[in-house]
Amino acid sequence: MRIRLTTAAGPCFNRPVGELLFHEGGQPDQWLMTIGDIPISKNWVGTPSGPRPIRGSVWTVQDNSQYYESISAAGVVLCILFVWFCLLGLLFLLMKDRRIGGYIQVTVQGKGFYHVTTIPARSPHTVLEVHEQVNYARSLAAAA
Repeated sequence: MRIRLTTAAGPCFNRPVGELLFHEGGQPDQWLMTIGDIPISKNWVGTPSGPRPIRGSVWTVQDNSQYYESISAAGVVLCILFVWFCLLGLLFLLMKDRRIGGYIQVTVQGKGFYHVTTIPARSPHTVLEVHEQVNYARSLAAAA
């Protein structure tokens, strides 16, 4: 197995395109996915300080999302309109608006680097998706 220098078009972190990296074989790796601002390939993790090997990297996720629940504005209006019909209009106050807010923090660290990114939690699906992506990155790090 021969290791040689080739050029790689890395992530867009204001780095020169002709930056030299060590790659096995002739072609640089393609980015498989991106978690926040961290692109990941089979052998590399992209950070603002440059690509680093994924082997031995440790990934952590901290879920700082919050669920908010409040009485719906439409429920209040309908309650006011129908309150005189046997007080059944009060049931409209049970209508709730559910929202999610906050962020998810993903940390990757390895030999000589440490990087943290935050991803806004826009829906419950975002939280699940980030956890699945980090689990995939962990499996890539274990297989490298």
